[in-house]
Amino acid sequence: MNSPSATTDPDHDDARPAAPAVPLRKGLSLLGSYARPHVRTLAFGVLLGLFATAVALATPLATKWVLDSLGTDIDLAGPVTMLVVLLVIGTAAGFAQTVLLGRLAEHIVLDARRSLIQRFFRARLEPIQQFRTGELVTRVTSDTVLLREAATSSVVQLINGTVSLIGTVVLMAVLDWQLLLTTLLALLVIGVLFGVLVPQIGKADKLAQDAIGRLGSSLEGGMRALRTVKSSRAEDREIHRVIEKAEDSARHSIRSVWYSALIWTVAGGGMQLAIIVILGLGAWRVSLGELAVSTLVAFLLYAFNIIDPITALAGAFASLQSGLAAAARIRETEHLELEDTAERPMTGQDLSTASTDAPALALRSVTAGYREATEPALVDVSLEIPRTGHVALVGPSGAGKTTVFSLLLRFIDPRTGRLELDGVPYEQLSIDDVRSRIAYVEQETPVIPGTVRENVLFRDDDASDHEAWEALEAVRLDQKIRAFPEGLDTAVADTILSGGERQRLAVARALVRRPGVLLLDEATAQLDGTTEAAIQKVIGEAARTGAVVTIAHRLSTILDADRIVVLDHGRIRDTGTHRELLARDDLYRQFIEALRIHPGASA
Repeated sequence: MNSPSATTDPDHDDARPAAPAVPLRKGLSLLGSYARPHVRTLAFGVLLGLFATAVALATPLATKWVLDSLGTDIDLAGPVTMLVVLLVIGTAAGFAQTVLLGRLAEHIVLDARRSLIQRFFRARLEPIQQFRTGELVTRVTSDTVLLREAATSSVVQLINGTVSLIGTVVLMAVLDWQLLLTTLLALLVIGVLFGVLVPQIGKADKLAQDAIGRLGSSLEGGMRALRTVKSSRAEDREIHRVIEKAEDSARHSIRSVWYSALIWTVAGGGMQLAIIVILGLGAWRVSLGELAVSTLVAFLLYAFNIIDPITALAGAFASLQSGLAAAARIRETEHLELEDTAERPMTGQDLSTASTDAPALALRSVTAGYREATEPALVDVSLEIPRTGHVALVGPSGAGKTTVFSLLLRFIDPRTGRLELDGVPYEQLSIDDVRSRIAYVEQETPVIPGTVRENVLFRDDDASDHEAWEALEAVRLDQKIRAFPEGLDTAVADTILSGGERQRLAVARALVRRPGVLLLDEATAQLDGTTEAAIQKVIGEAARTGAVVTIAHRLSTILDADRIVVLDHGRIRDTGTHRELLARDDLYRQFIEALRIHPGASA
C-alpha cells in the first residue's frame, strides 16, 4: 500500500498532539451553532425557567405574609391559598421546562451527530484517514452527549441561576441589609472558588475525552486483529495495553470528580455555615426587638433557597466546561475538506459526448503524492487502459500501484499532468461521473454492515434479486447463501463467512450491473485454487466486454493479463506480456522467481 491510511498501530493516536483548548468565545460560538436552529424552543425554556424562578422568589414573601397574619384578625385562607397556588404553578412550570429542554437536548445531539456523520462520509479520503476509526466513533457518540447539556441546560441554568441569585440578594436586602452582609461574604468566597476550580474541571474533562478516544482506537485495533493476538499468545499484553488507556481516562475523570466535589462541598458547606451565622445573629436581633420573627424566617428561606441558584450556576459552569472540551475535539474535524461529488465545472462535459475510440482510462505525464509525504508516489507516469482487456500492475511494495488506483478513483488528485476517462479530462467531470463508470474491489474486501442483499447490491440498490443471485453464482457463493435460512436477508454479521468468502462477496458486489471499468486490488489473495479459477473466469469475461485493471501478487492473475505494467519507485519501468517481460526485465524475473515459479515453466 502506498497511500497513508488509518494505521493498524493501536498506539497511533498517542503520537498525535492533543487538540488545544478552544478559546471561550470560539467554543461558545460552536455551541451556539448547534443551539441556533432551536433558538425559539430554547427561549421558551428560558421563559419557563424565569417564571419558575419568580414563583420561587415569591414563596418566602408569601410565607412571611402567613406568619404576619398569625394572632391577627386576617383570614389565613388567603395567604395559605397563595402558597398552594405558587406551589402548583412552580411545579408545573418546572415539569414543562424539564420536558422541553430534554427534547431539545436530544434534537441538538441528533443534529450534531448528523453533521459529523455527513462530514466523515463526505470528507476526502486522505485527510479522514489521519483519524483512527475509534477516534471518529468517540466524537459521534460521547462528545456529542457532552454538547447536549452545554448547549441547552447550561444556558438555561446560567440565566435562571443568575436571575434567581440577583433576585434573592435584592429581596434579602429589602428584608434586612445587615444579615445580607453575611450572605454576601459567603458568596464572595464561593465565587473565588468557582473562578479557580471550574477551568480545572474543563481541562480534566478534555483530557478524559482524549483518553476515551485513544481507548476506543486501541480496543478497535486489538479486536480487529484478534486472531493474530490469540495465535501470538499476546492476550495479556493487549489487555494490559487497552486497560492502560481505560485507566488513563479514569485518572483524568477522577480528577474532574475531585474538583467538582470540592466545589459542591465548599459551596454547600459555606452556605450552611452562613445560614448558621444568620440564624444566630438573627435570633439575637429578634431577642433585642430589632427584627421581626417573620422577617427572620423569610430571610432564612431566601438563604436556604440561594443554595439552589449557586448549585445551578456551578452545574452550568461545569457542564459548559465539559461542552467546551467536547467542542475542542469536534473542532479537530472541521478542517476536513468535503467532496462535492456532483459538482461539474462550468466548462465541463458529461460522458455522453465522450469518444468511443479513446482509451477507457489514461494517465498523461502524471506526478502525484500524498500530503504528508516528502517524495511523490508517482513521477511522470503515462499509461493508457484500453476499453477492453486485462491490465495487471506489478511491482515491489511502495512502487505506486495503489496510488494509481487512488488517482483513477479520485481519492487524490495529481500534482501535475492529467487523467482522462473515455478521452475526457477528469477536471471536466464530476466525481460521480468518474466513479459511476468504475467498480472497485479493495484488498481488505470489507463487508458492509447489513444483509447479504445489501452487500451485493451496495453499488446499485435498484438492481433485482435475480441480478444478485447471478453475481453470487459467478463467484461460487450462491449455494452457501442459499443454505442460510433467510437467504439474501441474512445479516452478514450473523454468518460465519470465511475471509475468502467475504472476498468473493466483495467481488460479487462489483459484478452487479458492472460498469465499463473494474479495478481489483488483488481480489484472489485469500481464495482456494478452485474458487480462484472461478474468479479468474469472471475476470476473463469482464475483460472481453470492458476494462479490468488488477494489482497482482499471484501468478495466475499475472499470466492471464493481456498487458502487464511493471512499476518501480513511482515510475513505469516496463510494459508488455508475461513472456516479453520475462525475457528482458530483471526486476520482473525476480518478481516471478519470488513467487517460486521457474521462468521456463511459464514461457
